[in-house]
Amino acid sequence: MAQKILSARSSKATPARGDMVVASVDQIVFARSPRKAYAEAAAAGFKKTSVEVAVAYDGRCVSSDPAADDAARASLTEGLSHGVWAARAGVGFPAPVHLERLASPARLCVTDEPRLAAVGGIGMLTLVVPTSSLAGALGHGTVLVRAPVSVQVLLSGRLRPFVCARDVALELIRRGLGDVVQRVEESRGAPVILEFGGPSARLLSVGERGVLAGLAPQIGAAAALFVSDERTEVFLRDQRRSKAHRALAPDAGAPCEEVVNVDLGAVDPLLLDDNGQVRAPRDLAGQPVSQVLLGGDGGVTLRDLFAAATLLKSKRVPSGLDFLLAAPSRQMLEVLASAGALTDLIATGARLVEPDARVVSGEIYTPPRAGVSIHTFDPEPRTPGRRAAVVASAETLAYAVATGEVGDPRSFKRPVRVTVPRALPTDDVLIARKAERGDSAASGRGKRDAPVASAPPQWKAAQTLLLVEGAAFLGALPEARRESLNGEAGMALLCTTLDEVRELAHGAAEIAGYVRAVMAPYIPGGLVALLSASGIAAIRLDAVAAKSLRGQRTIALPAPGQWPEGAAAAVPSGSSKVSLTWLALGAERTWATGARPASPAAGGHVGHPR
Repeated sequence: MAQKILSARSSKATPARGDMVVASVDQIVFARSPRKAYAEAAAAGFKKTSVEVAVAYDGRCVSSDPAADDAARASLTEGLSHGVWAARAGVGFPAPVHLERLASPARLCVTDEPRLAAVGGIGMLTLVVPTSSLAGALGHGTVLVRAPVSVQVLLSGRLRPFVCARDVALELIRRGLGDVVQRVEESRGAPVILEFGGPSARLLSVGERGVLAGLAPQIGAAAALFVSDERTEVFLRDQRRSKAHRALAPDAGAPCEEVVNVDLGAVDPLLLDDNGQVRAPRDLAGQPVSQVLLGGDGGVTLRDLFAAATLLKSKRVPSGLDFLLAAPSRQMLEVLASAGALTDLIATGARLVEPDARVVSGEIYTPPRAGVSIHTFDPEPRTPGRRAAVVASAETLAYAVATGEVGDPRSFKRPVRVTVPRALPTDDVLIARKAERGDSAASGRGKRDAPVASAPPQWKAAQTLLLVEGAAFLGALPEARRESLNGEAGMALLCTTLDEVRELAHGAAEIAGYVRAVMAPYIPGGLVALLSASGIAAIRLDAVAAKSLRGQRTIALPAPGQWPEGAAAAVPSGSSKVSLTWLALGAERTWATGARPASPAAGGHVGHPR
């Protein structure tokens, strides 16, 4: 399905795996740093975008910093003048709001927010690309991406009581879907798209599909897609967007790299503990819970919220437990309120919190030091210095609120019957689609104050870099990270986990001045592009190389021209040599050496030598 979407938007009908393909973009979503993209687009002469939908989400709802508030408002106002819609603070978290109100099946969306993978539940291919690529998409409506390969996840059977989509996502992690993605990407040299199908896919609501699609970033997949069928059409009709529907299904006999089968009827309630291990609730049974956060930007559907409200009706939150409710979207909040479920949750002791992006990042409402913290939304990368919460379903969370401790939700014994209202509020009052009177002055201030996009550092010749453990780097303060250079030309970070690589890749723009290379056993193709666009080399190393480099203070990397594309290079390490593979391909190699990404012509195609 992903290949069908890309080939329909590229001049090359069947691009070879791993090729760099120029594809036309349907939607652009900003959720992190739109102003940097605006600055780069303005420098290239951008006036007004021509894509189907371009929207910037203001994720900052709670603030005591007037300067930051002014900058956010200026950014949204500047976007309106360029045809970029502004989703104002309070509209909800980007992924669920976009899924409800703007996402469309069989389209291509590019974004700076990996959590937008959840909109694949409606059948829209959503790819995370560098800020420079977002700027190019704004200006000319095209983006340069690697042609992906697919891994199919076939669903069969029916969910049992007290088991929901969150448990299925955790079951896929437990079964090693991440290992499958890594194995396929390394053998095929192309990003992996998860494609969900099978006879039971049609039994899942679009919201439940979104929960499963949101799994992609955690396991290294570039994106996830569900079929677009009659269930999708009903969802769009309820959202009063029926014209946006397009059918999407894989062709009969369409090739895929691997198939994973899951029987929904065999899935039990599960949780992801604070060490990132999937376990049964009974393994943590009896542990006291000090914080629960229901909602967030993924992992919970409207049906799950109603189920939690029903299970907790007439219950009271235990002393010493904070029960936080962060409604995923304004629409869900209105439906809960009109049906009385919100009243039941508040009567239980829930505190309603703003849909601020820092809720899901853990910057506010951080997990307490004592007791277990349980969330329903997908976790941030587990890195040093960040407290991790347990991730579980809404029913498991409801059991924790009712008893004050971790336990199996099947202990409620009587399953709930939930009927989700079909009449949904669709007034997009917090989504501004055009600039209003008086906005032009603010827009001018925003342009003057907009950050100037700096060029990434140049890498033309051989370089010797300070070798630093990725975990130690991430656990240090930014000032300490810079000071650790001690006069060296730059750093090469040695990472051991995918979470470390994810954290570095999505903060690449901030570390580009002093980090020149990231080395790890596995770096997904999508993250290679993010690192390369900031002038950081993404390098894969095997277990032998990782062992050899530990304890080394520096590493000497050859010049880019001496590093074969798609092949390993022998790099000195002490008295021996280690085998390293620079993962960048085609234009990504040019980006990593410090050159600006070029603006591709619509419909073009860029290959790389084999």
